[in-house]
Amino acid sequence: MKSTLLTAAAVLLMLGAGSAASAKGCIKGAVVGGVAGHYAGHHGVLGAAAGCLYSRHHAREQERQRQQQSQVNGQGKL
Repeated sequence: MKSTLLTAAAVLLMLGAGSAASAKGCIKGAVVGGVAGHYAGHHGVLGAAAGCLYSRHHAREQERQRQQQSQVNGQGKL
């Protein structure tokens, strides 16, 4: 039952990711969060979901920083 639920959650998380980069971050976060959740009280699915959300948030923040940096660099060359 747990493996079926975990597989279903993983598939839903992958389908919910916006792009390939987000999916990669989500999968990595889901794996780390799932393992941590499992060892912290058998809450692997909850940990996987939290790990995915955190990884996507972190990836978005990094993308914003890259965009801001490229804008600053682009304006400095004018």
